[in-house]
Amino acid sequence: MSPEPSSPPVAARTAPGGARGWSAVGALTLGIFALMTTELLPVGLLTPMARDLGIEEARAGLTVTVPGIVAAVSAPLTATVIGRLDRRLVLAGLLVLLIAGNVVTAVGPSLTAVLAARVAIGAAIGGFWAVAGGLAPRLVPARHVGRATAVIFSGVSAASVVGVPLGTLLAEAHGWRLPFGAAGLLGLIALAGVLAAVPSLPVERSLRPADLGGLLLGRDGGVRLGVILTLLLVAGHFTAYTFVRPLLHEETGMTATAVGGALLLFGVAGLVGNFIAGTLGADHVRGVLWTIAATLALTMLLFSTVGHTPWAALLVVGLWGLAYGGVSVGLQTWMLTVAPQSAEPATSLFVAAFNAAIALGALLGGLALTMTNPTGVLALAGILLAAALLLLTARGPALPRTSPPRGRPRHRE
Repeated sequence: MSPEPSSPPVAARTAPGGARGWSAVGALTLGIFALMTTELLPVGLLTPMARDLGIEEARAGLTVTVPGIVAAVSAPLTATVIGRLDRRLVLAGLLVLLIAGNVVTAVGPSLTAVLAARVAIGAAIGGFWAVAGGLAPRLVPARHVGRATAVIFSGVSAASVVGVPLGTLLAEAHGWRLPFGAAGLLGLIALAGVLAAVPSLPVERSLRPADLGGLLLGRDGGVRLGVILTLLLVAGHFTAYTFVRPLLHEETGMTATAVGGALLLFGVAGLVGNFIAGTLGADHVRGVLWTIAATLALTMLLFSTVGHTPWAALLVVGLWGLAYGGVSVGLQTWMLTVAPQSAEPATSLFVAAFNAAIALGALLGGLALTMTNPTGVLALAGILLAAALLLLTARGPALPRTSPPRGRPRHRE
């Protein structure tokens, strides 16, 4: 597939450097980990949060929906508002906002206070991810960009591996507020890492809203198709995953500790899936995304038909995590492939769609749980995932078949 027409350059050249470049990649990974741990913590804490705040679980799902909506808006907004500011300073400022949001969440006395804090967290998530997601070409040599991108996005899977399960276990022992305080501390460590390891990242000119519109409405439709796939895949996943704790508890009778173990299995499998997709996606992104969509749809079917015992549910959760682990890096690879000259604006659109889909999935799952039952939640998730699979199948010939250019990008932010 031919790439999107390139937008005017916005990134100044940054010479990639061995150890320093990979240290910066590590700092960005830690930042993504802190952000995604914060965003996903309510998934494992939904029941105690709802009980302590005196609300039903479906309403507590707003703690996932609200930051998702805000992040969806802040991703493209941040990319256009920050102008020519040094990206290193922008990333640091957004981590400060994340830290403040976690502190307020940890002490907030009501759902209103918690949701206000989650608004700030959503702004930090969208802005940080939009900027950091496309920085790999500026930090490491061109031949390592695919691997560096996979490492950065491993922070998403690592949040599921460590953040959500550990937060669930901490909540069981010390209450649901402590995990958010711990996430604030994690954000502080990430802030120190960004300031110490990430080099100055100046830009030549600011990104304009027209750059985003040009990509989204481009004539070959690569970015537009990527946005639609992101909405379907991520919303389908989060329709079910947001309520995985009550699903596992009510459908299989798992205890809170067992649910934490199931989430740990999900995360470990997701980390494996992330690196598989990062390795294969550079040259086979179409096939990788098709496989992910098919497997996710299959897990919803298996969960609703044979996943009613703890052991069967664990097997399904492991398969689910393996498939979902490749979603973020697979879709990011897609965006860099179809818009190689426009990494930052393409990433902004991707992050906006990703977080809007998290919010949409949480909202749809809550409605389905309120109006039907856990099986209805899984059925709705399966429909969205099947739609993504059908789109991938129908539009197969139009998908990118080659990896992002191997040569050094010329101002591709």
